[in-house]
Amino acid sequence: MHTLAACVVPALRRTLWNLQMEYIDLYLVHFPLGVLPECPPSAVFAKDLVVMDMEGVWREMEECQMLGLTKAIGVSNFTCKKLDSLLSFAIIPPKTNQVEVHPYCRQDKLREFCKGKGIQMCAYSPLGANGTSWCSKVMDCPLLKQIALERGKTVARVCLRWVYEQGNCIIVKSFNERRLRENLGIFDWELTDVDQQKISTLLESRGCLDFFVHESGPYKTVDEFLDGEITGDN
Repeated sequence: MHTLAACVVPALRRTLWNLQMEYIDLYLVHFPLGVLPECPPSAVFAKDLVVMDMEGVWREMEECQMLGLTKAIGVSNFTCKKLDSLLSFAIIPPKTNQVEVHPYCRQDKLREFCKGKGIQMCAYSPLGANGTSWCSKVMDCPLLKQIALERGKTVARVCLRWVYEQGNCIIVKSFNERRLRENLGIFDWELTDVDQQKISTLLESRGCLDFFVHESGPYKTVDEFLDGEITGDN
């Protein structure tokens, strides 16, 4: 959580020891932020956030891959601007950028940027993170409900199919067998061009990012944190 360069390799070694594994497939920088080293991970507040030493952290991420502790390295919640900065000094470029993606948060600009740089975009909260404090009301969207009715699918399947058709890999979280089966039912049908066009008109928004904003922190506004790369209410 602290995202300090000196902690990167030891943190992965500790994780591998806990997992009783020799390596993992993918190791990510969770956020482009640092945390004051004296703060316990379970009690971090916005005032404790600091600028991350991006180059120092990435050099240690590269070291993790070169040591064989992970097969690949990547980032999460990076904007085009932050990725461009990272790529300016990276020896090993990030394999993936894991970000919020769903019909209300389409990330078109970021997706095209990642595609052009050979970075796989990975979608978290593809259903809007329903039930969390930062959720977007994806599952209640009248348009998505209408498309689901017309296609004979659930809203969840429409959302996941849309994310998949954009070329993203998808992270879904469920321990329910019925929902797991539902999540897999997206590969034998397609959305129409009309469906895609309608979804593209939805007003974009993001989950609540106020936690990362503080008057004394590295980012004073949500728009500053996102480098102005997404519109809509937060």
